[in-house]
Amino acid sequence: MTLRQAVCLVGGRGTRLGALTDTMPKPLLSVGGRPFVEYLIHEARRFGLERLLLLAGHEAGKVLQAYANRRFGDLSVEVRVEDRPAGTAGALAVACDVLDDTFLLLNGDSFFDFNWLSLVPALASDDWTMHAALAQGVRGGRYGRVELDGNRISRFLPKGESDLPINAGIYLVRRRLLERIRSVPCSLENDVLPALAAEGVLLGRAAEGAFIDIGIPDDFERAQILLPTFLRRPAAFLDRDGVLNHDDNYVHRPDQMRWIEDAAAAVRWLNDAGYYVFVVTNQAGVARGYYGESEVRALHGWMQAELRRVGAHVDAFEYCPFHPEGSVEAYRRVSDLRKPGPGMLLKIRETWDIDAGASFMVGDRDIDMQAARAAGLPGHLFRGGSLLEFVRTLAPARRRIPVSG
Repeated sequence: MTLRQAVCLVGGRGTRLGALTDTMPKPLLSVGGRPFVEYLIHEARRFGLERLLLLAGHEAGKVLQAYANRRFGDLSVEVRVEDRPAGTAGALAVACDVLDDTFLLLNGDSFFDFNWLSLVPALASDDWTMHAALAQGVRGGRYGRVELDGNRISRFLPKGESDLPINAGIYLVRRRLLERIRSVPCSLENDVLPALAAEGVLLGRAAEGAFIDIGIPDDFERAQILLPTFLRRPAAFLDRDGVLNHDDNYVHRPDQMRWIEDAAAAVRWLNDAGYYVFVVTNQAGVARGYYGESEVRALHGWMQAELRRVGAHVDAFEYCPFHPEGSVEAYRRVSDLRKPGPGMLLKIRETWDIDAGASFMVGDRDIDMQAARAAGLPGHLFRGGSLLEFVRTLAPARRRIPVSG
């Protein structure tokens, strides 16, 4: 099953923020110089989602004006407005006609630095209705706690200091959840989740990562500084042929692809550890007339779909179609994008907020190492075997300290 849709709850009143939300929906408040909801839009884009549905209520006109029918790259945004307060679960019932069979559900006022796609492998079984992301290690007494029995949430505990995780407000949802919403208003937290837990159909995945919500003044102020820093991540730059897949002479179709051992697991490990993952690949076959750019993009789309099945993803694919000895005139030229030039790596660094000091490049040829050096990054030569074991020696799991609440 393909996951294409995210649904974001942006309809709450936000009364604890006082006058700040009198005339502005809480998720549209400026945090670090941009509306809070745009941090969630950024994440939805990089995890490869195609549609984002904003469920609006309080001051819905401002949500409509700012985001209705907009596009952010490949992500399209739609807004649905409730005509009266429906609650966090009731808002889903209002939008029932536009919900996919499976979708991600997001709280519009919290951010968890977490691999959303790590929830997806659970789709291999059908014995659950919701799968919740849980933030591990959050200190303080502000949040309720979650108790797990294996991979299932057994119960929700009252607010208080504890080593147990908290509900992070990110869920993978099967559409059959709507059968539980029998009247409106209906609260997800009070009316739906405890019942699902009692029936054993609520999965939970605990992970460590920076978490913050903007529901109270103190955290709203802390978020002004903290939230932009959460998006500054180290990056793993990976060559394609010879690192992710075997270099079988101008691979350009899925039927030619042979994955390197543990390649998907390596990408997933980097995702979970908090790294951006970028692929930078020379594709001289375009310049030589063996295939076109459309084939390159189609293959990368196929690779992305295969990775998503195991909860992994590449944040961006960059390729260079040029070669100075190409037979296709349009592509016959010298280009700094072509490794050993650093152009592809520098292009990504200009676009993404990367912690270059903690980033690295993995390649199978000297030109990859030269490109890394020219971009100011350490390069590591991969000579085969398990890619997962190789990257784990290079990039110990990134320690991301949760924010106390």
